[in-house]
Amino acid sequence: MARIPRRPAELVGQVFFARDAVRRGLLTKNDLRSSAWRQVLHNVYADSRIEITHLTRCRAAASWLFPPGCTLAGRSAVAMLGGPTPGPHEPVEVLVEPASRFGPLTGLLIHVSGWRDGDVQRVDGMPVTTGIRTCWDLACWLDTVEAVALIDALLHRHAVHADDLTVYLARRRNQRGARRFAEALSLVDAGAESLPESRLRVRLVRAGLPRPVTQHVVTRNGQFVARVDLAWPDLKVAVEYDGIWHHDPEQFHRDRQRLNHLLGDDWLVLHVTSKRMREDFDGVLTEIRSALRSRHSSH
Repeated sequence: MARIPRRPAELVGQVFFARDAVRRGLLTKNDLRSSAWRQVLHNVYADSRIEITHLTRCRAAASWLFPPGCTLAGRSAVAMLGGPTPGPHEPVEVLVEPASRFGPLTGLLIHVSGWRDGDVQRVDGMPVTTGIRTCWDLACWLDTVEAVALIDALLHRHAVHADDLTVYLARRRNQRGARRFAEALSLVDAGAESLPESRLRVRLVRAGLPRPVTQHVVTRNGQFVARVDLAWPDLKVAVEYDGIWHHDPEQFHRDRQRLNHLLGDDWLVLHVTSKRMREDFDGVLTEIRSALRSRHSSH
């Protein structure tokens, strides 16, 4: 007969530090190997029946693994600040001061760098880089397209303000990473409403296209007609990123009906899917360039 795993009441539905649970006599090391428990990070376990998210792992790392001189950073900081959250199996990003000897540990992505006063704050009691410092780190650690997309998200959620980023750049103008940060700031747009939309916009601009307007509202006789992801309003060319409708057919039909209303106003609407973004971006670029050229020639 299979042995029923032990589930002490104190640990049901909880994330806990295994060493403490063993020291208190709640579990043995052998108990931790049973199906009742799931390892979250080094020496951190959870009731196997609860959902483990990236934020769960961030809190676990900060609560039980961080010595002094560590803070949540990068994409993990974005999530803690209310931005897009990495998947549950993505590593928790940690910024570590050079004097700290923390790491490496499975499940953590550790970056070594110092920080200034004001670069770290407390969020739910945990150390997290501020929105401004997080944006700097994103620009330094990620490719420009991904960094801009995440900075867009923080700007859109008012977790950081563009003017403050400009001031921060001026303070660090001659430091390593300033050039990457300046490039990212030249491309950000607080109007972007999704990571894919931001990635598309940045790739188009870096390919030499004129910068589009994000979330442009089209009106007719002062009445709302439609809102489009990206637009060149003077040429009446719009680009829509089609992603969500795969999971919501009703949303797809609403969006198509909304965009059909633009046809009477002589708008040209192009659609880009995630598949084409991955596999045929050159084709997407050619189509948009052609649309812009044709409208230029007709104006």
